[in-house]
Amino acid sequence: MQRGGSGHITGREIWSLTWPQALTMFFQFMVGFTDVVVAGRIHPHLQGAIGIITQCQFLMLVLGIALINGGLAAMSQAVGAGLHLRAERYVGLLIKAGVVFSVLTTAGGYFFAEHLMRFLHVPEEIFDLTLKLWKLLLPVLPTGYLAFLAAAVFRAHKIVRVPLISIILVCAVNAVADMGLGLGMFGMPRLDADGIVVSTIVSVSCGALFSLAVMVRAGLAGRRSFAPARWEKRAFPYILKVALPAGGSQFCWQLGYMVLFMITGTLPRDGVVAVNGLTDGMRVEALLFLPAMAFSFTASILVGHCLGAGNAEEAKRVGLRIAGTAALSMSLIALCLYPLLPYVTAFTVPDLSVRKVAADYILYNLLGTPFSVTSVVMSGIFSGAGATIYSMVSFSAGTWLVRLPLAWYMGHIIRQEASGIFLAMLVSQVVQSTLCLYFFFRRDWRGFASTAGRFARFSGEHKGRNT
Repeated sequence: MQRGGSGHITGREIWSLTWPQALTMFFQFMVGFTDVVVAGRIHPHLQGAIGIITQCQFLMLVLGIALINGGLAAMSQAVGAGLHLRAERYVGLLIKAGVVFSVLTTAGGYFFAEHLMRFLHVPEEIFDLTLKLWKLLLPVLPTGYLAFLAAAVFRAHKIVRVPLISIILVCAVNAVADMGLGLGMFGMPRLDADGIVVSTIVSVSCGALFSLAVMVRAGLAGRRSFAPARWEKRAFPYILKVALPAGGSQFCWQLGYMVLFMITGTLPRDGVVAVNGLTDGMRVEALLFLPAMAFSFTASILVGHCLGAGNAEEAKRVGLRIAGTAALSMSLIALCLYPLLPYVTAFTVPDLSVRKVAADYILYNLLGTPFSVTSVVMSGIFSGAGATIYSMVSFSAGTWLVRLPLAWYMGHIIRQEASGIFLAMLVSQVVQSTLCLYFFFRRDWRGFASTAGRFARFSGEHKGRNT
């Protein structure tokens, strides 16, 4: 298991970190895809309920994921500096924070479940079903947090194949349990909706426990992870400094999409068709752009390691190289996919009117590939450096100052159809990437990294040692 490293980063190392993470996200996609397909075979209403619950779970985990991202930046920098004890202590700190976070979110999700469903305007015909499943699936929140934490710990140490194995395990268990308990296959009792609930809880728990066991066995977490309160009091503010803007960025982004759906649904013509086309197009887009997220995670890891090792110039060089490689390669893929667009939409979207809208959405996103990929990778770079405030400013400005006002104007006034909204999204992607590049070249984002020497003297850690 590779730890640390402050030398020149090669293309081979970038690729070796990127491809397992791309596969990891593909199998994560397949977990959700399996749930939706099986739910659709049980009852169409169940498919809609599962989709709403998935969105709710992500919103509830935003703060927890933000804390983990802050911890990932801190751990990567610590490993890059050779401070493995500090990295191990961050694990314990995040576990404690996760316990508090899980108790609050699970209790809040249970007691305010009905208010949450009303806030999301869940249709009456699926309201009771969605409410019931939401309460049953609340145990997934703490196990999901633990799974995200374990994956972050491995990534901070450049160990990216263990999370891949873990999600393959989750995907396999979930698929067998979904089809078995949900549809009554493989000689299992058919439980319908309750079967999907059981399969989700069991599969996520299996993945989290597997990752935790490997993490402890590898020496990345243990008794020493739980540091004295004096150390935690000094360390936690840095995690918050990184986590709060990251969480704010995700919240603004998700809330922006909710508003975008409202703008789309109230179009002067064919609002329902436009919403369905947007939904289907987003599903295809999510699958096509998984490699961009993998490049972003790789950038976060390597930039954190370089800054922890005190090699700021290498951090900038490798960040720029990853961004350029990702934008160029993904643009070439988009160019190759363009002639296949009618076949892709015909396979994924059966309804002809919805298919046209989905095809328009995917087309505008293919045109925006170099800009969207650049933004995503730059976000990973800033995250690795701890400069998540720049990601928050770029994405929030692009969404709330450009995308949403322009989407309403182009969609409702100028074109009066979904293509106006999709054009506004393309323009916002250009603005976001421009802001990200401005911060990358004109601001001291590398200065956000934790100061290893001063903190090491305070905490009793020594570079290159575990004592």
